[in-house]
Amino acid sequence: MKTLLNLEEAGMLLLSVIAFMLQLPYAWWWFPLCLLLPDLSMLGYAMGNRAGAWTYNFFHHKGIAILVYLAGLYLKLDWLLFAGIILFAHSCMDRIFGYGLKYIQGFSHTHLGTIGRNNK
Repeated sequence: MKTLLNLEEAGMLLLSVIAFMLQLPYAWWWFPLCLLLPDLSMLGYAMGNRAGAWTYNFFHHKGIAILVYLAGLYLKLDWLLFAGIILFAHSCMDRIFGYGLKYIQGFSHTHLGTIGRNNK
């Protein structure tokens, strides 16, 4: 089942790359350059687990990414389309590597299971 879910996430990541290439006027290198920007949301953990989980989950939720993308379509704003695509692509990439949405117990507790060295 894990392989099937990873293939699904890889397909959605590929869809993000295709959407970027077909819908946006930006050079290709903007995509890999900005792909890790949503991880800046981990800075929320500096204010504690609850704030960290909230900020991380907000920027890693595919529903939010889709809403940002749709807002970009509606408003005809390329930068908003780009933000939605990057948020979506990054979330797909994270899921492939086993990083899920966070619980307030701490960064290593995700909806996909426990991550990190102490995962046994």
